[in-house]
Amino acid sequence: MKQRFRALSAAAAVAAVLTLAAPSAFAEVEPGGWTSYSPSFSEQERGCGQINGLTFQLTCSTGSGDQRAERRYATYSSGSRQFEGYFKITSMSGGTRISLKQTFNESAAGPYFMLAVESGGRLYRVGAGTVANGATVGTTVRVNTVHVVGSTHKTYINGSLKQTISSPRGSFYDKFGSYRTDSGKGPITVQWSGVNFWRK
Repeated sequence: MKQRFRALSAAAAVAAVLTLAAPSAFAEVEPGGWTSYSPSFSEQERGCGQINGLTFQLTCSTGSGDQRAERRYATYSSGSRQFEGYFKITSMSGGTRISLKQTFNESAAGPYFMLAVESGGRLYRVGAGTVANGATVGTTVRVNTVHVVGSTHKTYINGSLKQTISSPRGSFYDKFGSYRTDSGKGPITVQWSGVNFWRK
């Protein structure tokens, strides 16, 4: 099993984002008082995970072990944070139950929110129910999460609010890419674009 971490600067993050054109203009789903910023990040490749720019792949069908290709952003512990990104699954032959976006609770040493996809296009919160449908191969989907630390975490799909859950206090960070859940397997190829962050 291989493991690679590459720390990249905020400037490099912006440059990487600009290599793929976003499907539409960027905009917060909850406007008012937000400030755009570019947090630093590192990349994680484990097992059969591969990263090429903003393309994240699991190349194997292994249903065990740590299989991931993810980008992990800087930790935050207060205030309100908004993430926005567009993903398109370009192939998922035999793959299913792959996490695409996480809000990770560093204080609890585990995922707090995991948005995953099943074969067929159902988006769901791992450990809970359906968030949305229609994330089929070749379809571009917009994801926004609005996290108020110690209060709420909201998930928007294509601009529509789909889920609101309570949030504990603590330290958190955003992750996206492709990550095999405990019941999932690859292969899968996911392209992300139009990644933005705001805070207030």
